[in-house]
Amino acid sequence: MKKLTLALVLLLSAMFCSPSFAKVSQKPKKPSQYYIPWENKKTALIIDAYWGNEINWDELAKDKRVVAIIHKASEGFRIDKEYAARKKEALKRGYLWGSYHLGRPGDPIAQADHYLNVAKPTNNELIALDLGAISSKFMSLDQARQFIKHIHLKTGRYPVLYVNHLSAKKISSEKGKQSIFAKTPLWYARFRKDIPQFPKGTWEEYSLWQFSSEINCKAQDQCLYNVPGTKYDMDVNVFFGTSEELRAQWPLTNTSKTHPTKGLAKFKINDRNSYVQNSYQFLNHFIKLDKI
Repeated sequence: MKKLTLALVLLLSAMFCSPSFAKVSQKPKKPSQYYIPWENKKTALIIDAYWGNEINWDELAKDKRVVAIIHKASEGFRIDKEYAARKKEALKRGYLWGSYHLGRPGDPIAQADHYLNVAKPTNNELIALDLGAISSKFMSLDQARQFIKHIHLKTGRYPVLYVNHLSAKKISSEKGKQSIFAKTPLWYARFRKDIPQFPKGTWEEYSLWQFSSEINCKAQDQCLYNVPGTKYDMDVNVFFGTSEELRAQWPLTNTSKTHPTKGLAKFKINDRNSYVQNSYQFLNHFIKLDKI
């Protein structure tokens, strides 16, 4: 009897300690901000496209979770040939609209002006800078800083910043919370089901997470999420919130109440003695708006 009992104990111990039993007994993780949030049917989705991506608008409309489209407007000093037509169609169909500029080496101020001339964004349209990876093929961080400041000078808004994980980690470690990058909502590219170590520092969380593209999806119906009316090469993004919450927060950056070229009339130089005082006020006004 003792031998039978001992054998039974050993058998049960082997069962409970085996990896296969652990997998069966372990409860599946629920979708969260950093783990497959798109599998929560209430979360809002956004696609971002360029001229090379195909869009079947009628098929796309079947997915009610896709409520916004961010389209490339410009790259360096080039123009995306599908931008204007797709913007018109998307707005007609009721989608939230946004645009982005893919930053390349070269004059960042001229690129910012070029982007704004092409995108012609209204205050309810998202604006963004795609920094890609930190390499010689894309804008440097200093050029990106100048681009962001110029966009803010022209529009009163800071653009959303698109970066991959390594770039976000580098910015957080080198720039911190006091840099101009901290004023930009983070559009975070991480092509996997989870974010094991979010690179906190400059940002505490992402605003948008790009989780699917041709980088991690090589065939139709094998992506982390398949958007109807598009192919596997379409970039898909998730917003950790409902469609209603995304609409309420769009375009993720607010227009400043005081545009840098407005409000200057209050700095009047009435006489010679007030020149120094008013000059100080004028300078302080621009410092607060991060113009210097």
